Amino acid sequence: MPQSTIEACLDVMSKPPKRQEGSGLVVMSGGQDSTTCLGVAIMRHGRENVRAVAFDYGQKHSIELEQARLICERHEILLITVDIPVLKMMESSALVTHGDTSAPHEYLADLPATFVPARNALFLTMAFGLAMEARTTHIYTGVCQTDYSGYPDCREEFVVALENALQVGYQSTIKIVTPLMHLDKAATFELARRTGVWDDVIQFSHTCYEGVRDNLHPWGAGCGACPACELRAKGFNKFEARY
Repeated sequence: MPQSTIEACLDVMSKPPKRQEGSGLVVMSGGQDSTTCLGVAIMRHGRENVRAVAFDYGQKHSIELEQARLICERHEILLITVDIPVLKMMESSALVTHGDTSAPHEYLADLPATFVPARNALFLTMAFGLAMEARTTHIYTGVCQTDYSGYPDCREEFVVALENALQVGYQSTIKIVTPLMHLDKAATFELARRTGVWDDVIQFSHTCYEGVRDNLHPWGAGCGACPACELRAKGFNKFEARY
């Protein structure tokens, strides 16, 4: 992605609107991406108009949920945690079975073992319902098709199609916002800096698939060897070189 395009995205997402508009619901995993989205939502809507939702689906470790709660508490944001038992049946995913996160998926070609079928569809659909109940105007999610693991449900095409279906099906104008869709990990670090959540990302967010938090690196806590840590470390090194 050209640097000029990245900078244009950063400028749009990191500048508050001339007036605060609507309200935001952030899909919060406790990781770098969702924490950065929280920063964007707070900047654009004001802390008092932002809530967050986290999902417990039997993921490999509960640390990410604990970190999501901690980050939201730091910003005085209400966090709702929703249980999704059906995703615990997705035994093809290493995130559910505690399997090898560096292996390929057992039956989906070209996808990693960390892929969880239907996860983002369920997350966003449930968030949409919660947003309707709370009269929330915008849903924020950290999906990205630039630096990602090849998950098909992180693509802009998927999110736009799902948003259209939900708006038609429920006669709603709620928008699904994807601030990171066209940013690489280096630019995501920069967006966190610009939106005031840098300390949250480095000190408190969690992306490591192995649940390691006692190994501290310049980019945050993690084992340093799993695919999530490798991607985050690579992005941080590029961030330092670029910015």
